Amino acid sequence: MPPNIKAGVSKTDDHQIMMVDDIDNPDWWKSKVHVPGSDSANSRIEAAEQAGVPSAVAAWATVDPSKLGETEQPYAVSNIVNGHWATAASRMSIPNPMDKSKPDVFTIPDTHENELQPFYDSLRAVPKTGVHNPLKNNHRYVEYGEITRKAGAALSTPEVAEFFTQCIMKCVPKSHAQAMGEVKVTAAFLNNFGGDNVRRLAQSFGVPGDHYGQMSHGYRWPYGPVAIICPFNFPLEIPVLQLMGSLFMGNKPVLKPAELCAIVMEQYLRLLHHCGMDMKDVDFLCARGPVAQHIIIDTPVRMTQFTGSSKVAEHLARETHGKIMLEDAGFDWKILGPDVSDVDFVAYQCDQDAYATIGQKCSAQSIMFMHENWRSTGLLDKMKANAATRKLDDLTVGPVLTVTTQRILDHTKRLLEIPGAKLLFGGKELANHNIPDRYGAVEPTAVFVPLAEMLKKEHFEHCTTEVFGPFQVVSEFNDDSLDGVLEALERISHHLTAAVVSDDVKFQTKVLAHSVNGTTYCGRRARTTGAPQNHWFGPSGDPRGCGIGTPEAIKLVWSCHREIIMDSVLPDGWTQPKAT
Repeated sequence: MPPNIKAGVSKTDDHQIMMVDDIDNPDWWKSKVHVPGSDSANSRIEAAEQAGVPSAVAAWATVDPSKLGETEQPYAVSNIVNGHWATAASRMSIPNPMDKSKPDVFTIPDTHENELQPFYDSLRAVPKTGVHNPLKNNHRYVEYGEITRKAGAALSTPEVAEFFTQCIMKCVPKSHAQAMGEVKVTAAFLNNFGGDNVRRLAQSFGVPGDHYGQMSHGYRWPYGPVAIICPFNFPLEIPVLQLMGSLFMGNKPVLKPAELCAIVMEQYLRLLHHCGMDMKDVDFLCARGPVAQHIIIDTPVRMTQFTGSSKVAEHLARETHGKIMLEDAGFDWKILGPDVSDVDFVAYQCDQDAYATIGQKCSAQSIMFMHENWRSTGLLDKMKANAATRKLDDLTVGPVLTVTTQRILDHTKRLLEIPGAKLLFGGKELANHNIPDRYGAVEPTAVFVPLAEMLKKEHFEHCTTEVFGPFQVVSEFNDDSLDGVLEALERISHHLTAAVVSDDVKFQTKVLAHSVNGTTYCGRRARTTGAPQNHWFGPSGDPRGCGIGTPEAIKLVWSCHREIIMDSVLPDGWTQPKAT
């Protein structure tokens, strides 16, 4: 693997920050890449291959995923500030999420407020016009097209894809298929924007003016210094898609990852450096939430993109005076229409939507409204049978990283107190586990609540509280009570994903016309969980809502509109008119 990191100390005024000596040079990675005729490079890669590390990874990676959570000396994640790798005076340990008896998975800098000066200086050096824009440093659009092409090619190789898959699974346990799916979507996104597609994001337009020589031009303009705050549940896909969009449009981001999975983006940034990205282009800050807030508030950060809980989102919206784009909570609904068919498939998709990735998706199926025609099909029994096949061994169930076992069980108990409610399956702690007490460990759970009771004021908030884990509410309606379902959709507060499982055009149209969710699947194969690189993913119904994945999403989130009117030709024989 690449060399060990040595810590030294440099001082900036009264501030002390630990610098990583070995890789201060932005071109440090070149000595690790196979260069024909370079014995040192060859010997490094050969040594890595002998240790079982593919050369495609050994050129830039600094960690062996198989050792995470297995060795007494955990890997130390580093910050990046103004082109330098750095750490902090103290560190935070990230526990092994699968086994509380095993060593920590890694440590991260526990950066404190009095250590932020280099980050302040780095962001304050960025002008409002960005690092590049349509009229400045145009070559960077081309450079990022090439960096992105190389990163996409790397992430598309089996060795690199498996490296990131294993890193994800070690800190955010999910099945191999789910983790690999995240890597594949990220690779596809990078491949989509390689080459000229970066500069096409900044495509302008012209509109004829009022007279000869006048033309108005609309430009996509960067914000300059920006911040990205990322969630834990998709430690590669979400931060990469937002980070690259920010860079494409000419911004200088400070990226604050979730503490639990910071290692994934640290390794990705090393890959980007290997692909040619200037180390000064991205600052990487590992810190607790209140410390990260100081960066956003005390520097000229002109826009913050936040993905995470609605409580934190609303707090940041106030603190930033609205200069924020949000992809926060998602209490996501699915409606099974009156036309019944393909029951086995629908049961499978319901199980995947609710419980894949241990229910820790902002797009997870939180509530399902089932037309009464599905009652006699055995759908609920099939869903229960599918959920029963999930097991800890293959991580189709596992730790819930933001909600404790007791909290999930208490929520289940509260819903079961509603008249007519019943436990469909689950509702118990996982057996034979050693998951840390700070996390949740429950069986996939479904609670049935009658629609009429759900709509009552004293129950609705409880029934529509998002539990970020393997938990869903189920209800039933008929032709006469469809309006009650639509009332529930209107009253739900966050509108991320939704599914209308029906091929009945009349039914589809009514539901779609009376709902607002930003990413809505419709038809027999409709699902709630879907954030591929080929379509917009994001909430609707909120002017702060942001998208991800597509050119439209990147332009909306990471640039603003600027109009420049060229007006140069003075008419022949002009005379001064009377003042008006």
